[in-house]
Amino acid sequence: MEQLARFPYRFFVVTFVWSWLVWLPLVLATAGILPVDKSLVSVLSMPVSILAAFGPAVGAFVCLKTLHGEGAVRQYLRGLLDFRLGWQAWFIPILVLGGSTWLAWILPELWGEPRVEMFLPSVWVFLPYVLFMILFLGGQEELGWRGYILDTLEARLGAWLGNLLLGVIWAFWHLPLFFIQGTSQTFMPFAGFVLLMTGYSWFFSWVRQVSGKRTWAGLIVHGWANAFVPLFPTVVMVEGAPQPRYWIWVGLTFVIGLITMVIRSRKTNPEDRRRSMEKSVVSPETAAIDLPPTT
Repeated sequence: MEQLARFPYRFFVVTFVWSWLVWLPLVLATAGILPVDKSLVSVLSMPVSILAAFGPAVGAFVCLKTLHGEGAVRQYLRGLLDFRLGWQAWFIPILVLGGSTWLAWILPELWGEPRVEMFLPSVWVFLPYVLFMILFLGGQEELGWRGYILDTLEARLGAWLGNLLLGVIWAFWHLPLFFIQGTSQTFMPFAGFVLLMTGYSWFFSWVRQVSGKRTWAGLIVHGWANAFVPLFPTVVMVEGAPQPRYWIWVGLTFVIGLITMVIRSRKTNPEDRRRSMEKSVVSPETAAIDLPPTT
């Protein structure tokens, strides 16, 4: 009961209210409640999602200012100038996420599934697209998820359960996208999406850990994860179509998350775990919030 009383509701309330209110007009338009042409909804889904994806960042900055003061906001922003992530955080996401997404894309061809062509207009736009994903279409979520609230959840619940909870919350935060015309989520079984986000949550937390808990590690790994999907499409965007690639992708991501958490658990110093738990009793909502390292 003590842990539940200290749950950081403020961050999640602000995050969900911002994002869901931004997505709400498109949900209503897709449902026919707002008189907006469906083709326009498809066109608007990306720019609207860019704005909605800043919800976790808004939640983080609101909490930093109201719970810690202006100095905490400045310290957090200074941490974003630190790119000393280490080679593991820079390169392992590319190998692991690129490899797993490619496998999920190519394996079904072995038993006769037709190839799904990449969604990008050319392979030459991939690197600019990665940068776009890091900054505007997914990566910016990490200013809140891994960059702010993760340490609090891990301190109170441990790394395994804290990231499991964050993964499930993260999946439900995406829920409006399952009801918006033109998004890939409308073709994804939601149960698989929860498993996918859980696997990502575990893997992303490991990447952040090996970077020295630098916020940019979360943005970069999230950007790569999103960018590989249109390069190696794992979702057939046809209503009612079987989704073997999607389920392979989900399974691989979940197993990768499990493996990296086992690795992380074995390398975690018991004394570090004890100090982390001690910090969780400092304050009802702000315990265990470590601001990013600064240069």
